[in-house]
Amino acid sequence: MARILVFGDSIAYGNEDKKGGWVERLKIFFIEKSFSDSNFYYSVYNLGISGDTTKELLERFEFETKQRLWENDEIIIIFDIGINDSQFINKEKRLKVSPQKFEENLQELIVIARKFSSKIIFVGLAPVDDLKVDPLPWFPEVSYKNEYVKNFNKIIKLVCDKNNVYFIDILKDFLDIDYKRLLEDGAHPNSEGHKKIFETVKDFLIKNKIVA
Repeated sequence: MARILVFGDSIAYGNEDKKGGWVERLKIFFIEKSFSDSNFYYSVYNLGISGDTTKELLERFEFETKQRLWENDEIIIIFDIGINDSQFINKEKRLKVSPQKFEENLQELIVIARKFSSKIIFVGLAPVDDLKVDPLPWFPEVSYKNEYVKNFNKIIKLVCDKNNVYFIDILKDFLDIDYKRLLEDGAHPNSEGHKKIFETVKDFLIKNKIVA
């Protein structure tokens, strides 16, 4: 048995998906598969909080992980974090989290995660629709911009490569198609977008034998 802990922000939480988001879809997939294969059992925990950056995640990550340890269950940790770090604060003309600090926070998350698991996965960032979220209609003080999303996604990949940690490049998958149709409000994936992330993550976990 294994426990899959998914930490992240509103996209991990499942905003804008009538079926609960890509993490909920992953949970249902594992539950359904366990009915036909009694040896295949994975508990999925959605630990996404809307608005979180790597800073907020670091403040809760170790404590929340410890609360979900159970006897000899294997722990698999998935991070879906970073889009809020890349926010541009318009009045101050700066990023919410500097690239250097973002890299440091990712490194610290990996160090802590290794206390609990050897299976650590980062899900890359999804692109945004600049025309809809620069600035954010519901929070015009900030903007999302693809130039920053791409740069922060690159930082995630570099940190993963440096630490020999799994990286799932969602950004590339989205950009290879008409990705704007996968976005609900310019920032969050819609149901189709969440389904695509779920399928990409699920296939990656199986292909790399992270789950078996």
